[in-house]
Amino acid sequence: MERQTMTVKEVADYLGVHTDTIYAMAKSKQIPHLKIGTRILFTKESISLWIQDQEYTNLRI
Repeated sequence: MERQTMTVKEVADYLGVHTDTIYAMAKSKQIPHLKIGTRILFTKESISLWIQDQEYTNLRI
């Protein structure tokens, strides 16, 4: 079974930003995430939907 979650590092690499940026965005609830204990994880589906939403939001500006 394929893993459905991504780590902070994986999301940072995918988006081309630093891990500190992802931690800050998660802390301020700017990016969808879930916490399991002290770990911050992201579902692939929620990140894909979030990216689409960001693209749509930027088109409306």
